[in-house]
Amino acid sequence: MNDKHQKPRAVVLVSGGLDSATTLAIANSEGYNCFALSFDYGQRSISELKAAERVADALGVTEHKRIHLGLGEIGGSALTEDAIDVPKKGVQADMIPVTYVPARNTVFLSLALGWAEVLDAQDIFIGVNAVDYSGYPDCRPEFIEQFEKLAAVATKVGVEGGTLRIHTPLIELSKAEIIQRGTALGVDFAQTVSCYDADISGRACGVCDSCRLRSEGFAAAGIPDPTIYS
Repeated sequence: MNDKHQKPRAVVLVSGGLDSATTLAIANSEGYNCFALSFDYGQRSISELKAAERVADALGVTEHKRIHLGLGEIGGSALTEDAIDVPKKGVQADMIPVTYVPARNTVFLSLALGWAEVLDAQDIFIGVNAVDYSGYPDCRPEFIEQFEKLAAVATKVGVEGGTLRIHTPLIELSKAEIIQRGTALGVDFAQTVSCYDADISGRACGVCDSCRLRSEGFAAAGIPDPTIYS
């Protein structure tokens, strides 16, 4: 199994953040031939796409595909609509925050599913997390379970009796545990961008919910935070 072409193929969603970087490292460590998939969906922080390129290059994917989507034309999120401010003073625990992008993971996984079929890959990795997930409904185990059921009836491979698996290796981990796992696998988190409102150079704001979770995660993990703040 040393020959990359003999390894099972997997499509791995890579956003440029620390969660997706760790997910890619895990897929690599489990012996998959990884094909990275990123999306330019109209997000506020385009620097995360540059981070995705760095991560994919550093971890040695077979191919890195970037797809342009017009989710910004739909709007409805602080990450895609300039008229909606990114919260900088915390978010209410019992509400879905305005940084939720409507249907984002549904669209992402649908396109990953299509590419997996083209590649004859039966595995898709996504770094969703149900612990520090900021209240997003499409990061829950229930969503992943239902999408797997959809894949079984909506694809050629599924109808012909094959199995398409959605892997969520981070779904029950805390941010600290994710950072520890990534560090153990050699992920350089300095290459990643997690901030919802990073500047063009990728410098983090330090006060949005994503920055807070990231900073607290490094502190809890006992690992120095390599994030560059504006």
